[in-house]
Amino acid sequence: MRNVKVGLVQMSCTADKQQNIDKAISEVRKAAAAGAQIVCLQELFASLYFCDVEDYDNFDLAESIPGPSTDIFAALAGELKVVIIASLFEKRAQGIYHNTTAVLDADGSYLGKYRKMHIPDDPAFYEKFYFTPGDLGYKVFGTRYGKVGVLICWDQWYPEASRITALMGAEIMFYPTAIGWATSQDDETNADQYNSWQIIQRSHAVANGIPVVSVNRVGFEQEGRMKFWGGSFVANGQGKLLYLASHDKEETRVVDVDLDQADSFRIHWPFMRDRRIDSYQPITKRFIDED
Repeated sequence: MRNVKVGLVQMSCTADKQQNIDKAISEVRKAAAAGAQIVCLQELFASLYFCDVEDYDNFDLAESIPGPSTDIFAALAGELKVVIIASLFEKRAQGIYHNTTAVLDADGSYLGKYRKMHIPDDPAFYEKFYFTPGDLGYKVFGTRYGKVGVLICWDQWYPEASRITALMGAEIMFYPTAIGWATSQDDETNADQYNSWQIIQRSHAVANGIPVVSVNRVGFEQEGRMKFWGGSFVANGQGKLLYLASHDKEETRVVDVDLDQADSFRIHWPFMRDRRIDSYQPITKRFIDED
């Protein structure tokens, strides 16, 4: 058994960037004090979810990666001897911006970054206005406590992304996330949407035989029109929920995850063994039309 203690920080945000960063630092410390070895922060934790509007002023929130925030969290990671997964708004160059997650190792070193590959464009989620699609490919980071795969929010809906990340050797997958309900929706629609979101990610855990950790924000934003639904969770490689957060509270939790279970899961449910890689070429087509 090779356990890793995973910390999830589910928090609300304000318009004050420094206040959000200070809160995240405080919650990482809390998780580390409870034994966390890897701590994941939610998507774009340093600000409100600004993609609800197309506003050029919001580009001022972006920063270089590595840069000021990664320097802060790298120092914190080294001090606490924890791995920190930090989702930030990256300014790559003039006019080129990404939705990016940095991984800081437990010795304070910057291991690298993953740039969000799938960029949504929905009402109140106008990410294509801000973010260039990722061009680094899928990534696995060899941290002190295990091989960590990172995907971001909208990537959650794509089994191809999780499969490739698993095939690259990820032992555990993290999804920093910002997703919620329009407050104008009825309860049944809200429940259906949340359940779909959770089910698809648990299915990635099952299909690949490795744990999945999803960390979402919480609270009302967009002048009360959007309630971020929290519901952060950890699932093992059979999709079993090891932890489930509330929909309306800030929560920092540490969860034991056994990375060695993957071998047993993959032996008894040998999906990886039985993959017909010779038959998958059509997956690279946008749609398979009849001749």
